[in-house]
Amino acid sequence: MQEKSVFELILSGELDSEFIYEDEEIFAINDINPVAKVHILIIPKRKIETINDTSMEDQNLLGKMILVAKDLAKKYNIDDSGYCLLYTSDDADEKRGVDLGGRRIIKKKRGGVGVGG
Repeated sequence: MQEKSVFELILSGELDSEFIYEDEEIFAINDINPVAKVHILIIPKRKIETINDTSMEDQNLLGKMILVAKDLAKKYNIDDSGYCLLYTSDDADEKRGVDLGGRRIIKKKRGGVGVGG
């Protein structure tokens, strides 16, 4: 039997985490090891290994995730200063014990490139 991912444990309540957004298809939490002042993970409730594992059937889910990211950026006051949306396209995070079919919102550094406070 395959072990549950960190996000499946959070979703089932087996690991504590504060949901900053949740609906029937996705949830969002703050990253426990942030690389910026604002570092949010938006995770689909249905397990998706990587962005490469999506199909046309996922277009509404992916669109919703982008719109939720936009709304969370506004809520956390980074919509005007800039932010990055990152998608995982390989299983490197899973090899570290993290299933990241989800998306990240990370505040951009002042002046453009990279992430930071």
